[in-house]
Amino acid sequence: MSDKTRIDISLVLPRVPDARDGCVQRLKQLLEAKDGIETVHLADTMEGKEPQVCVHFDPNAVSLGEVRELAKRAGAELDQRYGHFLIQSRAMHAGKARTLEYETKQIRGVVESSVAATGVIRIEFDRTLSDDTRLRAALAAIGIELHNPKNGKKQCAHAHADGKEHSHDEHEHSGFLGEKSELIFAALSGLCLLIGWICTFGSASVSVGWWLFLLGYVFGGYFPLREAWENIRASRFEIDFLMIVAAIGAAILGQWLEGALLLFLFSLGHSLEHFAMGRAKRAIEALAELAPKTALVRKDSGTEEMPVEALTVGDIVIVKPNERIAADGFVVKGEGSVNQAPITGESAPVDKRAVEYVEQAAARPEQLDSKFRVFAGSINQSGALEIRVTKLSTESTLSKVVQMVGEAETQKAESQLFTDKVERYFVPAVIALSGLLLFAWVVIDEPFSHSFYRAMAVLVAASPCALAISTPSAVLSGIARAARGGVLVKGGAPLERLGMLQCLAFDKTGTLTEGKPRLTDIVTADGIAEQDMLRVAVSVERLSDHPLASAVVAGGLGRLGNANVAEARDLQSITGRGVKAIVEGKLVYIGKDALFNEVEGSPVPASLQQKVVELESAGRTTMVVRHGDAYLGVLGLMDTPRAAAKEMVQRLRTLGIRKMMMLSGDNQQVASAVAKEVGLSEALGDLMPEQKVEVIKKLNREGGVAMIGDGVNDAPAMAHATVGIAMGAAGSDVALETADVALMADDLRHLSFAIGLSRQTYRVIRQNLWFSLGMVAVLIPATVLGLRMGAAVLFHEGSTVLVVFNALRLLAYRDK
Repeated sequence: MSDKTRIDISLVLPRVPDARDGCVQRLKQLLEAKDGIETVHLADTMEGKEPQVCVHFDPNAVSLGEVRELAKRAGAELDQRYGHFLIQSRAMHAGKARTLEYETKQIRGVVESSVAATGVIRIEFDRTLSDDTRLRAALAAIGIELHNPKNGKKQCAHAHADGKEHSHDEHEHSGFLGEKSELIFAALSGLCLLIGWICTFGSASVSVGWWLFLLGYVFGGYFPLREAWENIRASRFEIDFLMIVAAIGAAILGQWLEGALLLFLFSLGHSLEHFAMGRAKRAIEALAELAPKTALVRKDSGTEEMPVEALTVGDIVIVKPNERIAADGFVVKGEGSVNQAPITGESAPVDKRAVEYVEQAAARPEQLDSKFRVFAGSINQSGALEIRVTKLSTESTLSKVVQMVGEAETQKAESQLFTDKVERYFVPAVIALSGLLLFAWVVIDEPFSHSFYRAMAVLVAASPCALAISTPSAVLSGIARAARGGVLVKGGAPLERLGMLQCLAFDKTGTLTEGKPRLTDIVTADGIAEQDMLRVAVSVERLSDHPLASAVVAGGLGRLGNANVAEARDLQSITGRGVKAIVEGKLVYIGKDALFNEVEGSPVPASLQQKVVELESAGRTTMVVRHGDAYLGVLGLMDTPRAAAKEMVQRLRTLGIRKMMMLSGDNQQVASAVAKEVGLSEALGDLMPEQKVEVIKKLNREGGVAMIGDGVNDAPAMAHATVGIAMGAAGSDVALETADVALMADDLRHLSFAIGLSRQTYRVIRQNLWFSLGMVAVLIPATVLGLRMGAAVLFHEGSTVLVVFNALRLLAYRDK
């Protein structure tokens, strides 16, 4: 028989950014290769706890201590071997991002690299092949830049493996005119083109027109030529190369007007693409600017204004009306309403008030109700508040969202991987086709100049500019819009997949229901006083963090009055069944009736079993209490469906979700009753966590499923779903780390926004792909058959601009 243990990931891999890092999978592989260890997987962790790995092992082959020692050694080996960078650069073109990604992957020691067009670069490297100094030098050599949003300066990359960036100011790499250099050059190119074209109408001004066209070449071709040269140095032929060759070909044929038009429109398209990426980037960067730079802190001698970076856990921060809150924490004094829209996307202000017991709240801040908790970046609208800080500025919900959105930018969608693959083979194929067309004069009776012109026109027509930007522009706009609406999407892949899914699976407690069950029924066994049962039940359940336990404690204390509660110790959770602890020297079990068929002792008496059936038939969740060998009775609890649940289900159906079901660990009668009330077609109850996983795997095989839960108890099912969606993720580190999509507010209406946005993003991606591919498919034969280069340029660059602005529409998306 196997045994299992849980190990905090942060203890064995202290430098990895999150549980999704590649080193976690390497840790799993290293451990599973050891004798006696059977399987390793991410554990189902409670809210507020560190992400963990669960190790299943054979106790006859290896001891618990040896397992933990193996994990520490494996973690130390990985930590010493692999380093991580998350670098912020300036926004760039999609082609430039691909080139940088290719170049960073060629650096000795780099294991994986991903570069987003918005400038976020994520690198993992092998320390046995490189070190910090050599890697920093290599990154600087290929022109990696850092962008500091606070001062707008560019910086060359200097980062340590722990992810902290150290940099020094550098010159402006994008041009001596600043970030608008490319746009200014494009405008100058267009101006020269226009004046030169006008000059061609006067015979005396032909030479002037030629010089102006030449200047148009210089201004329009400067940036494309620079990028083409960088690509050639990296042994890559990108779109810029095709445009430069075509423009040179036009000049050779004396078609200076068409060549200048080509470079003007291409550089203008590049500038607009840069603008689109910059706009999406600024929408994301705006999150980082939400938190104030200083905070007013209460001290023994009075108050003191200090930088938010200097705040420590336990500090008391004073927030006046209409000021932004500087740190995550809870209210210890004052009342007021807080606008949390910048963090959670909630449209209405949320009322806040002070906690009653400060020290108890400080011990478990994650368990506090939303009426007590506040987040950095939100706005205090009325009434002065005093807030006790619970997280450092670098660990706040806002900082984690900013970091994760940045990481999400580097996660590519399936469509982007497809277009990258197409481009990798398509561009060389276009060069080969143009080379063949150069010899068309051998086959057909035409001058070489005509064949040469046709080949250059095909270079323009077949260049996949619109294809290159079609997916990243849509994905980045979608991620930026989601973040602004209180939804964190961890990359293009989950955003795109969510837009395709037809099946959703919901957890019940805390997702479709309020998650605030209340104690409604107390049924005692014969000869047992109600107070005696409650004394035992409350003593055990107040040691637990589970919502049902909180309901028992709250309801029980209300009935006990001033009666003394027994002391409990050694609480242990029995996954999916209940809990056990020691009270007054005897073992106490509290849980489902099925629990007592699995533990030692007599089964549940028939009279109590009948009460369990009656309560469950009435929609109650039941908990049987046994103290030693004596059954004390049954507790009945009820959790009401959320007010918005039924409306949300109807909205999801209009969005195209065909199948919606509930997966619950609660009994089948309760699950069915809640499902019927909110309008779900199917409910499965009495499910253990591993049974939920099996259901999710089955649904995945049938076409994919999104699992919606709280990101805590549902972590295994969410991890196996096509897309895992966590609700109420603000302030919950576990929910933020385990989900593919995190709804920051504890509001079901944000689910329809997330799914509606993902579906719109998926439609925009498909529109862009079909349009860009269709334009190439039309223009190639058209230019082969004689379409002029000028017309091909107009259609080609026009398609790029349309694709960009089609993607930018996502920034204005609204849920209907």
